[in-house]
Amino acid sequence: MNLIEILTDRIKGKAPKGAKRSSKWAKVRKEHLKNNPNCEICGTKGTLRVHHKIPFHIAPDMELNKNNLVTLCENKKYGINCHLLLGYIGNFKRINPSCETDIMVWNNKLKNI
Repeated sequence: MNLIEILTDRIKGKAPKGAKRSSKWAKVRKEHLKNNPNCEICGTKGTLRVHHKIPFHIAPDMELNKNNLVTLCENKKYGINCHLLLGYIGNFKRINPSCETDIMVWNNKLKNI
């Protein structure tokens, strides 16, 4: 990454590439999983990830904000990877700006199966 890309990212509010997570992240993540031990879409307890609704690389100041966190799984309980599908719209390079709404919609759909 060259200097122009680094400066452009900083102007856009993105964390610099290789930015380190807060030393408090592990504790916040563990507490989040303790309080939210199931995937918020399919309800499974397997292969859980703590997903940032607003990604760390865009808003590093939101990294520890509890309202920015959601528990999603990669368990494929219904044949889907909830984390990949709804957290990233099927591609880890994407951001899902309607993550919260999509989670509620899919949670309701899967409840009725």
